Amino acid sequence: MKHAGPEALSALGGLLDEIRRGEGIVERRPGVFYRKGRAFLHFHEDPSGLHADMRLGTAWERLRVQTGAERRTLLSRLGEALSKG
Repeated sequence: MKHAGPEALSALGGLLDEIRRGEGIVERRPGVFYRKGRAFLHFHEDPSGLHADMRLGTAWERLRVQTGAERRTLLSRLGEALSKG
């Protein structure tokens, strides 16, 4: 699965805008976010659609972000992760 390219990231425009509002995360490259100096969230594209990898503790979780419902789930999980400090 390859990292999301410019076209895929463009399709995630509104979602990325929401993520960028999160406190404590920094977008070092388009669609690649860091938290506390560590990779935290990035996106992949493959034939089954767009996916996000988000670090939760020491493990990575892959979330599909192809539909509006899936994107809302990602934002919910992001909010939970950021509130835990």
